[in-house]
Amino acid sequence: MVIDNIQSDSIELQLPAWRPGRYELQNFAKNIQRFEVFSSQKAVQFHKITKDRWLIQTTDIQEITVKFTYFANAQNAGSSYVDESVMYVNFVNCLPYVDGRMDEECALEIVLPRDYKIVCGLHNVGRVQNPAYVQTEGFTFHPNSYHELVDSPLLASPYLQHQSYRVGEVDFHVWFLGNYTPNWVKLLADFQAFTERQIAVMGDFPEKDYHFINWILPTSFYHGVEHRNSTMIILGPDSEGDGLYADLLGVSSHELYHAWNICKIRPVEMMPYDFTKENYFPTGFLAEGVTTYYGDLFLVQSGVFTQEQYLQELETVLKRHFEQDGKAFQSLVESSFDLWLDGYSQAIPHRRVSIYQKGAVVSLILDLMIRLRFNHQKSLETVMKTMWERFGKVGVGYSIKDYQRVCEEVYGRSLSNYFKDCIEGNMPLESMVNELLDAFGLQMQWNEEGKLHLEKMDAENENLKLWLNL
Repeated sequence: MVIDNIQSDSIELQLPAWRPGRYELQNFAKNIQRFEVFSSQKAVQFHKITKDRWLIQTTDIQEITVKFTYFANAQNAGSSYVDESVMYVNFVNCLPYVDGRMDEECALEIVLPRDYKIVCGLHNVGRVQNPAYVQTEGFTFHPNSYHELVDSPLLASPYLQHQSYRVGEVDFHVWFLGNYTPNWVKLLADFQAFTERQIAVMGDFPEKDYHFINWILPTSFYHGVEHRNSTMIILGPDSEGDGLYADLLGVSSHELYHAWNICKIRPVEMMPYDFTKENYFPTGFLAEGVTTYYGDLFLVQSGVFTQEQYLQELETVLKRHFEQDGKAFQSLVESSFDLWLDGYSQAIPHRRVSIYQKGAVVSLILDLMIRLRFNHQKSLETVMKTMWERFGKVGVGYSIKDYQRVCEEVYGRSLSNYFKDCIEGNMPLESMVNELLDAFGLQMQWNEEGKLHLEKMDAENENLKLWLNL
């Protein structure tokens, strides 16, 4: 890492302690094996002032070179991994920033074997020959800021597969690595269908292009991470066939919707991200719950899923909430805040709720309430498009009160009871959900073992058809 234009007697270098998309401290500095600083090939004094922050003495020094090695051996969508045929890098894991200079343009050079293909959401890429390295070439990127750099993971391998499709003026790219060859004709048609539906709902797309980066493993895996113009998805096992493809559709639709919801429509508490510590926010249910709800709904509304496939996915969401943590003490607001405490590990019994599953359940409740009040002329889609226009598109962070105001504006009356019971409280939601589902010809039912089943009571229900756009 070359740092130039130094104009102070010292600088501070910070490695992020967490990454967007996973709201827990991960302390990436524990993976740095060695760390050295030089100026004109002479060692420069430095020392750590926190676990992941270095103070470097730069009196009478205008440029330094920082050299370090990062141990990259974790195969998941948010980490970094290198072996003899793959280089996967989340730059937020391993590239520090100079305090006070995060908004400056920077340059990134990657040196790879010549037979490697490379995918990365960064633009302004150039290919340069590297005669100092036999059988290699370099790729140079010029991100506009550190924030853009670390929101653009890179995957490189000689075995990457690639196809693309276009919606309006936006190019969408689909990449695969692993022992998996999709039915490209069906995949591109399905992806185009749910992409078109999402853009139609939201009005326009936030980026000029987008990359679905898929790594298929031989072992069981399900993980996706959203980024500004890409998503990294790791799935497995590669032998699963139709089940793997269904998982791919679900997670891809979910992650694409994040291009609006969280990448752009972002809580005010995260404007901008502070990578040094926890960024507590009470609206995880909106960032992840609404996205979980719409990830599957967009698939049936676009004709990719049948009604039966969608209702099976909805039943899974309902089962996970009501069977696992429906009696938990915390509210969605409390569990959103506590993501940083235990949101991604096994919690003690009856403590927290899932911002994904209960967040999707309360999104279902609000969507059906609005649809019934306005005979499907308005819906939760109206709320989210307003959030995009009012906050995401102009780069203004929203608060939980902002979200409530938009919901009430769309609904045309107070929603204080909804927010008190569903968002800020821990009232059981079974009766509320079933009362709404009844108007759509559906009911939740429990067997003698306490297992939930979603039953279709009226297959010809008009509200059901309008909701699922059949």
